[in-house]
Amino acid sequence: MQPLGGSSWIFVWLIAFVMLLLLVFAVAARSASADSSQDLALVGAKVYATPQAAPFKNAVILIHNGKIVKVGHDDEVEIPKSAYIIECAGRVITAGFWNSHVHFTEDAWKGAAEAPAAKLEEHMQTMLTRWGFTTVFDIGSFPQDTLALRKRIEDRELSGPKIYTTAGAIYPENGIPVYIPKDLAQQLKPFEAATPADAARLAKQSLAMGGDGIKVFAGAIMGHGKVVPMPADVIHAAVEVAHAAGKPVFAHPSNHAGTDNALAGGVDVLAHTIPMEYDWTPEELQRMKAQHVALIPTLSLFPDEVRKEGGTEQAKAGILKGAVAQLKGYFDKGGTILFGTDVGYTQLYDTTSEYEYMLRAGMNWRDILASLTTNPAAFFKAGHTGAIVPGAAADLVVLDADPAVDVRNFAKVGYTIRAGKVIYKK
Repeated sequence: MQPLGGSSWIFVWLIAFVMLLLLVFAVAARSASADSSQDLALVGAKVYATPQAAPFKNAVILIHNGKIVKVGHDDEVEIPKSAYIIECAGRVITAGFWNSHVHFTEDAWKGAAEAPAAKLEEHMQTMLTRWGFTTVFDIGSFPQDTLALRKRIEDRELSGPKIYTTAGAIYPENGIPVYIPKDLAQQLKPFEAATPADAARLAKQSLAMGGDGIKVFAGAIMGHGKVVPMPADVIHAAVEVAHAAGKPVFAHPSNHAGTDNALAGGVDVLAHTIPMEYDWTPEELQRMKAQHVALIPTLSLFPDEVRKEGGTEQAKAGILKGAVAQLKGYFDKGGTILFGTDVGYTQLYDTTSEYEYMLRAGMNWRDILASLTTNPAAFFKAGHTGAIVPGAAADLVVLDADPAVDVRNFAKVGYTIRAGKVIYKK
């Protein structure tokens, strides 16, 4: 064989360069930004359609008008020529995540009705969509800001998750929590319920504003170990109003008295564990399970609160151990667990530690995925979400690594997609 001359080498190099350019353009075309009104195809990923299902490998998810049309192996799904394609080889796709305990109380959300959309969207990514959340439940914020934010998202002025809200909260008499600033605490005094009639009136008021549920402070933390409980009959009055409208009731329990009153009042969700006190009682666990009460653990919150107060590493470890044990106690009993972080009150935006702590409580990656997807979808009767099946909303998370290998990979989000529209891209 004769060696190639200089001009021949240049010719070969040019051909290779042109072929490389064509490949780059092809991939770019296949990965164009998607509009929810157009066809979108996610191709090449491992797909966990539900927490318990065997994965599809090298799968295609076809989306049209914001809904999932077909899910299957790449040789089973025909992709329309007009579709935008996102290449997902080496990645994992799950249903969009729920965060069932958030707050829109940070300064970034003030004046949400008039604030620049770009500014709101930037913080929305930092707080929520960056971590895969396509649906959230706000359980205690300023209704005027939260409702305005929800409307602007639904009107497509800015990208964000589906927002459910309790449109504020109901407090016990003389029970505005100590961590609420004094000037704001005075503004919240009218939302204290001294009697069942007060609670019913405030619950009706929240629902009339557009609330999707009710939040009660069954135990309000007042500092120095003091907790003001809300009487069970007051809680029950709010529950009756909410349940008559088909809405759930969340309770902030704080201690055993708050937990017991919340359960006696008939609430649906305990928004925290109570690690300031040792474990649930057997009676509490039995009643929680019998009444189908869901638990939002918010495990990362507690050591962070100790940190804020200048506590030691030992103190942080101790309160976390209690919270993990309480989650394990209810999970082992078969209780419903909903993922939630109290973000917005906390600035712990990164969800990695929450997944690590849930694993410590005995929840495997499938259990954690259920708390993020199928559990809240079923509990809050939002069956159009939570699973990757034809006809469901195209609420999806594209992960850069497999959570079956390491639960911390739930926090490694490449894309967050809501109703077929990319609302976060890494």
